[in-house]
Amino acid sequence: MAPPPPSDPAKIQQIQQFLTSVLSQRGPSALPYAETTKWLIRQHLLTLISSHSSLEPKTATFTHNDGRSAILLQADGTIPMPFQGVSYNIPVVIWLLESYPRDPPRVYVNPTRDMIIKRPHSNVSPSGLVSLPYLHAWVYPSSNLLDLASQLSAAFSTDPPLYSQRRPQSSGSGYARPSPSPSIGSGYSRPSPSPPIGSGYARPPPPSYQHQQRTDDAAEVYKRNAINKLVEMVHVDLVVMRSAREAEAEGLLSLQANLKRREEDLNNGLQEMAREKETLEQELQVISMNTDVLDSWVRDNQGKSNSLLADLDVDSAFVCKETMSKQMLECTASDLAIEDVVYSMDKSFRDGLLPFDQYLRSVRLLSRDQFFHRATAEKVKGMQMEAQVASIAARLQL
Repeated sequence: MAPPPPSDPAKIQQIQQFLTSVLSQRGPSALPYAETTKWLIRQHLLTLISSHSSLEPKTATFTHNDGRSAILLQADGTIPMPFQGVSYNIPVVIWLLESYPRDPPRVYVNPTRDMIIKRPHSNVSPSGLVSLPYLHAWVYPSSNLLDLASQLSAAFSTDPPLYSQRRPQSSGSGYARPSPSPSIGSGYSRPSPSPPIGSGYARPPPPSYQHQQRTDDAAEVYKRNAINKLVEMVHVDLVVMRSAREAEAEGLLSLQANLKRREEDLNNGLQEMAREKETLEQELQVISMNTDVLDSWVRDNQGKSNSLLADLDVDSAFVCKETMSKQMLECTASDLAIEDVVYSMDKSFRDGLLPFDQYLRSVRLLSRDQFFHRATAEKVKGMQMEAQVASIAARLQL
């Protein structure tokens, strides 16, 4: 058969506009693909359609095995299958699942009413699902749809998956028998004898086509064998090279993940250091203000020390200027005094100078008073801190 005509530029432009439109949708009508992979999906489909104009991208509803349904992209059409010098067209549907291109697509053989699937087949299940080593060894991002189409064509040419089905004869026995010719809509096959009843799906004789048989001489046979050998050697080298590149890509992806994780750790560390720096700066401002207050007090009272030592009264040495400071001083003094009394009572009890019941009663009363003094001191301390923070904020605003 003649090769398929080249792709129409107008058709390619329409396909580009269609893919751009469906992949750029947002909201509930958006296709369930990752945003980071939509551009790569578009490129894979355009590359496939450019080489196989018989395939056409569409959107359709795909139902998973668990009952979930989703609107996904598909490439619907035919794949060329060369078989013994004749090219046939195998109808297929290539579904791009939600995780594509990180996971392989789902490929189905889509026979028409005049076709049946060969049973058993090494690559196609009775339901039409295609299983290839290329799909099982799918590696992101090197694997693509164009290579998949080539692998499908090569696998089908080795073992055709479909056969045409002979229609019922008017004077026949009333049932149709499968025809072993893989004439998939090509029009170049002639009918061959049907298999006997009860023979199952045994492989039929190879299809024939209408052209004159040519005899190859020894030189042509040698040339063909040499070309096949070279192709095989090149294929082996390409497989080895591809495996090496895939391993290198896996290493680079792993390195990228490690670098990204380290970047996140560094960013978190920088943020924590910035917060700690801000806290230390605030504490430094408080310390600086307290230092200024103490320096001012020392300068004001430096000349008074000698005159006050003679008639120094301890109780009047520190005078509180505000009510909260006076209350804090009284609570702290009472707390420390009770601490000293309890210590003295404990020593007297150990020396046998204080009876046990009197010791317990006195300690209970003193502990109760000490608790109230400490609670009051904590409340006063909190109020003083709030007042100090408000004072610092007012100074910073000035």
